[in-house]
Amino acid sequence: MNKNRPEVWLRGKIPDVPDLLQPAAHALLQSAEEVEKYMIGFPEELLWKKPAGRASVGFHLQHLTGVTDRMLTYAKAKKLSESQFRYLKDEGKPNDDISVEFLVQKFQEKVNEAIDFLKNTPENILTEYRPVGRKELPSTIIGLLFHAAEHSQRHVGQLLVTVSVLKDSSDSLQS
Repeated sequence: MNKNRPEVWLRGKIPDVPDLLQPAAHALLQSAEEVEKYMIGFPEELLWKKPAGRASVGFHLQHLTGVTDRMLTYAKAKKLSESQFRYLKDEGKPNDDISVEFLVQKFQEKVNEAIDFLKNTPENILTEYRPVGRKELPSTIIGLLFHAAEHSQRHVGQLLVTVSVLKDSSDSLQS
């Protein structure tokens, strides 16, 4: 990732994404770039560590993918599948068979899927009602897509802090 490159929102429009969905596309693509950047050289043995009892890096990476997936499902006016419920239940559970590279790749793939969804979402349907969750709480297509984007940015910020704390603690122990 080029350090001198402007943030995604300062690089112009994302081709084929409707104007009203450009901010969501920018935020999701920014999240994907930052995840890749922050995870460079992150030690596998720290993936499931929970500094100060807070969420692990593994949780944040799984949750980034999971939330984006769930918001896309709701935006399509579908209910979550059993596999999505299992994924949600397993977010943050330590699993030594899962690598940093795998989790980063899965998030990149989900962001690409989300961008494709944005490209195929006409602006005239953005305010259509969409029920969320078992309680079918009210939202709209644009509400769900915005939430996917802003929630990804929130967790990327938390990821950065968690990665920094864990790397610093690990480096201090080795010094």
